Amino acid sequence: MAINFQPIYVLASGGERALEQIDNTTNNLANVNTAGFKKIVMRELSQKIPQNKEQKGDLLVFPRFKDTVVITTQGGLRKTDNPLDVAIQGKGYFQVETPNGIMLTRNGHFFFNKDGYLVDENGNYVLNNAGVKIALNLDQRIGTNIYINQEGQIFQDNQEIGRLGIVNYEKVKPVGYTYYKPDGNQIDAEYTILQGFLEDSNVNPIEEMTQLITHQRRMEIYGNLIKGLDNIEQKTNEIGRA
Repeated sequence: MAINFQPIYVLASGGERALEQIDNTTNNLANVNTAGFKKIVMRELSQKIPQNKEQKGDLLVFPRFKDTVVITTQGGLRKTDNPLDVAIQGKGYFQVETPNGIMLTRNGHFFFNKDGYLVDENGNYVLNNAGVKIALNLDQRIGTNIYINQEGQIFQDNQEIGRLGIVNYEKVKPVGYTYYKPDGNQIDAEYTILQGFLEDSNVNPIEEMTQLITHQRRMEIYGNLIKGLDNIEQKTNEIGRA
């Protein structure tokens, strides 16, 4: 008797989706304390597959993920009093130049590197509103007293040395850590820059733990159903050979 693999395929696909949800939720939890991190959710839809020619009735349905969605709600603001910690209150992203191109981020934990350029904690250059690196005035007569106003203008001893380039897009795609790429049209950025603050992650750890338990149970259910279906197929084959 021929084995019908279609139900096993449907269950295996569901198990794979549950595993992807576990990985995604685990990643959210791992970044609860990462400044500027935005929660990521996986948007699910049902996809139909055709029955065999010998079968009649409705099409089988199994879960697939359409895409990942970044939840861009504002995270809490944490006062650090570090003059190079900068938070965006509102809608927009910092721009940083990375080896993989220009990325967007909400993590404003910045430094000046040994060459006097403003960089993020990974050493990537922070860009101004013209897409150019921001540098200190290294004239020996100038100190390093830094002030950043609510519009993102950066002053070194009362002399402007640059302005943070804040941009905004309809949607963004996660590319790892706290970096994002534009997804859709550019739109107006509506923001206030707060010096001496960092934006916390917008992940709610209690909600994520609840989701993780749900996804793990779902994974177990799919696994048990596959085992049960496999046992039924074996019994059916034994009866067919008798």
